[in-house]
Amino acid sequence: MKIKYIDGLLLKKMITQGANALDQNKSMVDALNVFPVPDGDTGTNMSLTINSAIKEIKQINSDNIEKITEALANGSLMGARGNSGVILSQLFRGFAKSCKGKQNLSTVDVANALKSAADTAYKAVMKPIEGTILTVAREVGEKALEISKKEDDMHDFLRTIIAYGEKVLEKTPEMLKVLKEAGVVDAGGKGLIVIFNGFYEGLVGKDVEIRDFHQNKSSMVSLEKDLEDISFGYCTEFIIKSNHVDIQAFKQRINELGDSMLVVGDENLVKVHIHTNNPGVILEYGLELGQLVNIKIDNMRQQHKNKVFTDSNEKQNIQMKRYGMIAVTMGEGLTNIFKDLNVDEVITGGQTMNPSTEDIKKAVDRIQADHIFIFPNNSNIILAANQAKELSNKSITVIPTKTMPQGISAILAFNDAFDISKNIELMTLAVTKVKTGQITYSVRDTQFNDMIIKKDDILGIQDGKITVVGTDVDEEAYHLLQEMITDEDEILTIFYGLEIDEDRAQNLAERIGELYEDIDVEVYYGGQPLYDYIFSVE
Repeated sequence: MKIKYIDGLLLKKMITQGANALDQNKSMVDALNVFPVPDGDTGTNMSLTINSAIKEIKQINSDNIEKITEALANGSLMGARGNSGVILSQLFRGFAKSCKGKQNLSTVDVANALKSAADTAYKAVMKPIEGTILTVAREVGEKALEISKKEDDMHDFLRTIIAYGEKVLEKTPEMLKVLKEAGVVDAGGKGLIVIFNGFYEGLVGKDVEIRDFHQNKSSMVSLEKDLEDISFGYCTEFIIKSNHVDIQAFKQRINELGDSMLVVGDENLVKVHIHTNNPGVILEYGLELGQLVNIKIDNMRQQHKNKVFTDSNEKQNIQMKRYGMIAVTMGEGLTNIFKDLNVDEVITGGQTMNPSTEDIKKAVDRIQADHIFIFPNNSNIILAANQAKELSNKSITVIPTKTMPQGISAILAFNDAFDISKNIELMTLAVTKVKTGQITYSVRDTQFNDMIIKKDDILGIQDGKITVVGTDVDEEAYHLLQEMITDEDEILTIFYGLEIDEDRAQNLAERIGELYEDIDVEVYYGGQPLYDYIFSVE
């Protein structure tokens, strides 16, 4: 049966099936990680991101395409995890922009939306790299524009552009040397193709299972803790319909009344989300601007909907401090180290468990400071941190730390007496002065930089490059440190992980101390999973 247009109901089914397809195949996408280390989480991050959008779409009691795609964009924006998730959320954002005012979508409309999606994602990445999800999205968008001029059947249109996208994906190893060496295609690009195939399954009528997508155990523990410590008890959501809304002025007006604020839309239709103790006041401000629809207020402390709300809570006088800090880390020991360094908010996350944009923004909202520094401590969290920055009205700087040692060195370089620009200069310089080493294991057989790597081999990684391969954790750690340390280095810090006891770590420290008599060696419990040792050399 020929389908010339996608209406709102069909679009919901397609998006849901896309999320289902990725949820079922995320492990396969995870396995495409270039490095054979146990932190391949591209599929998981993309799945959590689109599932966040599904939850937002479920709240839309309408088959209006503009509202559905707006929910797709907003839900994925707040739920974005990892670089792949952030890029996916930007693709959805661009797609939604092109769908404004549409009652249904023709092949030309979908082609324009796919082109807008790719353009938006490229703009969001500071240094776009070809051979990634961006390439797949761009080429699919360009192909879609080309064939939409002569193809009006949605079946044939989607089949053609997906087949073309799969060919582009197969060429990604020719565009990126690291992909070719690892013998894999780009994981993010593969995830996007999986979603596209899910869209097609939804189009042709494959049964769509509308279900609540699960979160991993660590995320659930974190969520439960957040609910126990929550400062603002009512999740307040509504839409303002008006002839004219000054979004920035409205955001400034309600900013001090809660946290986790999201105000998006245009001058005629504004979606508002905020956690507050004063939902009545927020609603009154909204009523001054126009008609309110889709009002939803949840009592988060009680975990159920509560239609009765108070509007007489007294605002607390909170003294603002000059600087605040947020750091992302995993492991009890590393968490305590960052807290000892006076970091205000330590977000649990890192390898295999990247925090979402919303997780980071919630941490930002909880800090009462004139300026906030964020230390992602992982290259896969930097984009989400920057996205959280863009969603906040607060003054924020993301210091692009890629490892725990970089984050610690940057914070040690911080001086409360200096201004923002001087601190940024000092912390950025400190990041360049530290070398990071990591000991982990291989999750698959592969070849990397002419090294033959077998599954379960012990890997020594220096500043993102595998330099040591062997079979014994402590011996490979010893060999990695020999490669890292030079005559100019003065301090070695060893953070031992969850599976390593203190005696083993101290024994390694003694061996290195005997070899390099002029270097000071410090040993700390990190408690990090997956990485037996993390080394900092300065």
